[in-house]
Amino acid sequence: METRKKIKSSPADKVFTVCNTIFMILFIIITLYPILNTLALAFNDGTDALRGGIYLIPRKWTLKNFITVLQKDNLITGAYITVARTLIGTFTAIITNAILAFIVSRKRFLFKKQLSLFWVITMYVNGGMIPTFLLYKGLGLTNSFWVYVIPGMISAFNMLVIRTYMNGLPDSLEESAQLDGAGYFTIFTKIISPLCKPVYATVALFVAVGQWNSWFDAMLYNRMNANLTTLQYELMKLLSSVTNQGASAEAMKNATGSVTPETVRAAASILTMLPIICIYPFLQRYFVTGLTLGGVKE
Repeated sequence: METRKKIKSSPADKVFTVCNTIFMILFIIITLYPILNTLALAFNDGTDALRGGIYLIPRKWTLKNFITVLQKDNLITGAYITVARTLIGTFTAIITNAILAFIVSRKRFLFKKQLSLFWVITMYVNGGMIPTFLLYKGLGLTNSFWVYVIPGMISAFNMLVIRTYMNGLPDSLEESAQLDGAGYFTIFTKIISPLCKPVYATVALFVAVGQWNSWFDAMLYNRMNANLTTLQYELMKLLSSVTNQGASAEAMKNATGSVTPETVRAAASILTMLPIICIYPFLQRYFVTGLTLGGVKE
């Protein structure tokens, strides 16, 4: 049997491999340290954390920081609203942006360049906070759950990402389907959409993270309705109140025992990022493919 010849690495390749490995290790450490430090503070006693010196492992374990966060009024309601807006907002955004992307990616569509230019302009020109608020109020979206969903249904960036991916698909797929008598709806649902799962997953991750982390729209449009506030807005109010109380460390100690603004902030951050961290591994395999595959044509 013929043995395979080993490719010898040149000295330059070896130096590059060593430098690249060292760089990646340093990058991983820099990336993980803030998360591990926040996790350590979240599980550490607040008054003990005031001494400093907590980096990766809690010195005095406690769950009081998480209990303080979870005992916040309207937190459960805010969590339900946040989960609902994330699921519904992501689902509707994928559908609407995919339909628009399919329309402007068709070669026979006459005004696709003009529409694409119009959508790109909206990415750089904003209507402003006050006009937007007046518009939403006139449409009856204030004090309504749908203010979280409808404005995010169409995004120029997400539409262009999906359109770019669709443009990279072979034209022969659509032509073959048309020869078999398939209409545009059948082509979109049966042929194009199944092939666009990677880019759909990528855009879904973008939208879901944005919906999950959003709190400003809850403060601006639904702050008077406690049943429509989001989890992030409730946590923001908690952090603000805890920080104000913690202007004096001694006052904070007397008021809340072993809880301090720093440790409560860490616990709130962990609770906020935990769902996204759990979801991301399932979408990671689509993430890079969805962003890069549509940008390469042979």
